[in-house]
Amino acid sequence: MESAQKKVIQLPHVVFGTSPLGNLYVAKSDQEKCRLVEQWIAESPQPAVFDTAGKYGAGLALESLGNCLRSLGVKPGGVMISNKLGWYRIPLSGPEPTFEPGVWINLTHDAEQRISYQGILDCYYQGLELLDGYQTGLVSVHDPDEYLAAASNEEDKAQRFEDVKEAYRALFELKAAGKVDAVGVGAKDWHIIKQITDVVDLDWVMIANSMTLHSHPADLWAFMQELSAKGVTIINSAVFNGGFLTGGKHYNYKPVSADDEHGAALLQWRKKFFAVCEQFNITPAHACVQFAVQAPGVKTLAIGTTVPEKIKPNIAMVDQPVPEAFWRELEHQGLIKADVTTKNLIH
Repeated sequence: MESAQKKVIQLPHVVFGTSPLGNLYVAKSDQEKCRLVEQWIAESPQPAVFDTAGKYGAGLALESLGNCLRSLGVKPGGVMISNKLGWYRIPLSGPEPTFEPGVWINLTHDAEQRISYQGILDCYYQGLELLDGYQTGLVSVHDPDEYLAAASNEEDKAQRFEDVKEAYRALFELKAAGKVDAVGVGAKDWHIIKQITDVVDLDWVMIANSMTLHSHPADLWAFMQELSAKGVTIINSAVFNGGFLTGGKHYNYKPVSADDEHGAALLQWRKKFFAVCEQFNITPAHACVQFAVQAPGVKTLAIGTTVPEKIKPNIAMVDQPVPEAFWRELEHQGLIKADVTTKNLIH
């Protein structure tokens, strides 16, 4: 499937990930959320860019973003919004949402995945309704990896991949009609991104949870080099592995426990990582940002925060390199891979 014309997207080095507006881990007041939006607009190059999705709080992030922009008097053309499509708001029938239990707090709706030609259009128009007056210039299919992983057998999986391709047919029709500017994908499993880009000519990709200081497989590094050579814009997202690398209790949105082998290994890795950061007087967040932005082809990072005061330093960290000795020490302790360090982080 070919895009009519690949869109060259002009993005700042950092875009605001709006999952905090959807009550990720903690429920903020409307006033606190608007303070985040206001601070992002104040500190970001203009137009400020927001990355959102129907999955974030079952549409709450979209709704909150629209409400905040309107209350701040921001004109519809004054910001750029990326909406990752594929999750549709539905009524909440139990005590908490079913799509990611234990992650989203105090929600009044649930969400279900709708990936198909009509399903993705339903998500697109619901997103516009929730934003209430603000348009989405960038669109994508969100979590196609989860959609394919839910297949009951190989035949079902093949049909689901046809659903994904049909969803892209709908998005490219929106692009051809001038309703959106560029079409991409947002997924955690980069192998599925590759499967899609092998048959769909995307403008941009968002790689989430995959190319981080903790996790940086060599084959993903090579794939990103291929995308860059094709002129595909790469956004690196969730570069703190769901907050774990900066001290959070969740790794890729799943709770970490010292009582199981995987959790204990993660905690031990983080303990060593924090010690090296302290040795060099570098914050863990700064280290993660610098690693993530130097991955092949990365033009932009998507970073969210619940603390307005962190926005300015978060943006600044992108342009503040760390010493080569820091990377060498991480490599020496086996915390990052030597081939990545010597070939890319140390020049």
